[in-house]
Amino acid sequence: MLSDMEIARAARLKPIQEIAAKLGLTEDDYECYGKYKAKINNINKDNPKAKLILVTAMNPTKYGEGKTTVSIGLADAISRLGKKSCLALREPSLGPVFGIKGGACGGGYSQVVPMEDINLHFTGDFHAVTAANNLLSALIDNHIKQGNGLGIANVVWKRCLDLNDRALREVRVALGGDINGTPRSDGFVITAASEIMAILCLATSIDDLKRRLGDIVIGYDLSGEEITARDLKAEEAMCILLKEALKPNLAQTLEGAPALIHGGPFANIAHGCNSLLATLTAMATSDYTVTEAGFGAELGGEKFIDIKCRLGNIAPSCAVLVTTMRSIKYNAGIPDAQLMDENAEAIKKGFENVKTHILNLTQKFKVNTVVAINRFPYDNEKELSLLKRLCTSYGVKAVETTCFAEGGKGAEKLAQEVISICDQSEKSYAEYAYDLDDGLKKKIEKIAKNIYGAGSVVYSEEAEQQIAKISENPKYRRFPVCIAKTQYSLSCDSKALGAPKNFEFLVKDVFIRAGAGFILVQSGDILLMPGLPYAPNATKMSINSKGEIFGLS
Repeated sequence: MLSDMEIARAARLKPIQEIAAKLGLTEDDYECYGKYKAKINNINKDNPKAKLILVTAMNPTKYGEGKTTVSIGLADAISRLGKKSCLALREPSLGPVFGIKGGACGGGYSQVVPMEDINLHFTGDFHAVTAANNLLSALIDNHIKQGNGLGIANVVWKRCLDLNDRALREVRVALGGDINGTPRSDGFVITAASEIMAILCLATSIDDLKRRLGDIVIGYDLSGEEITARDLKAEEAMCILLKEALKPNLAQTLEGAPALIHGGPFANIAHGCNSLLATLTAMATSDYTVTEAGFGAELGGEKFIDIKCRLGNIAPSCAVLVTTMRSIKYNAGIPDAQLMDENAEAIKKGFENVKTHILNLTQKFKVNTVVAINRFPYDNEKELSLLKRLCTSYGVKAVETTCFAEGGKGAEKLAQEVISICDQSEKSYAEYAYDLDDGLKKKIEKIAKNIYGAGSVVYSEEAEQQIAKISENPKYRRFPVCIAKTQYSLSCDSKALGAPKNFEFLVKDVFIRAGAGFILVQSGDILLMPGLPYAPNATKMSINSKGEIFGLS
């Protein structure tokens, strides 16, 4: 079997002008970034007519369950069936690329291309976010050094970097004497978790972007009053750095389906969805838009509906829940060495995780759902049949996909089911996990109890103090919440597999993200700057004298 890199390198890509034409774009609507990439500069976001298909998943193993691969294969399959489809995906972060997962462009014969470019720098959007973030940090420290006219006493803004670097979680800056500024505690978050990434993915125009940037709370004065980026007159310069990054990126699948790849917030520590502008543009230029939300349906899926759909006034016509026998057995506590052993009891036990996601999607969010079984070569027929029967018993159909090995052809049955579901409903609809008028604690507890299955929510002293402060301010009363938690469990404990019930959900800290327009809730042991594993993927990569890269995924 060829590697993902070899498959992508051997592909015959279509000129980006040909891909743009499939969406009805003229040459005035985009700017080419070489032969196979473009920025869309005439954004059509006001007529989102397409059926929106949300691809989400059960709680994964550390390897991921092929959610992006299924998304790409589904879009290709819809095109193969003679329908006009468009993908709307996130951009990869360099953190996972050089960390544990490698590339994030799908796999096998279901990839977005040019794969190397998309995984490595792409059109520079992540660098623009990093630069805008760190410009604000520089302006904060310069303001303090130059007399601190705003009376900044407590800085809460963090620097960022698009790499996994645990040593930067807590740092001291401005050391070395007065010439270097005023020493203080600081820290870094990964770029995908920065507020500016969230702002970029939720902004709907340059003016909206600028307003959101100005609203960022950078710290407090001695009396506890908020100080914003607007107070520092930082929003114009930050917006200038981000003006090109705001434009959605156009690429393609291996089979030539259009793919808008834009923005990249993680779902475990941010809101986990590609940009609203890219999704609205895809919906305005296609009949079926396939998009994904990061990690499990209780993480990216919940945030997709409660944050992104609510803001954009959109809703999915269908949800696709990606499962694998590997993850089902993992959620049953089966070690890697026994994954290929036939074990019906393990399937039944691990299915409890799948069932929770099915019930959340169909009964809590009220979204019509189909289960996609991302089939591996070693999967057992009897186990697959059992899984299908279990899904049917909860009112959803399960369809095998083999798009990793066969591309769009391997997802045609899934595409037929998705199209049927989409076309049966006159209007897309979803219910939210909470009401915006609920109090902050009530919003958190509705998600924790009704979506995760928690029995109680416990708050640290820091979280209690922050909630009290936030609740006093009426401008945050209707903000949605974005919960940062582990992706490996429905709970905030990564080792609690399957479908834990009535557990204690720990809220560690709470942060205002005024520019993004939500409250970030940090739970359990989740960190906003990941670390590298024992054997980072970076140590397995190489490049030859021709500039060809190996080991990227």
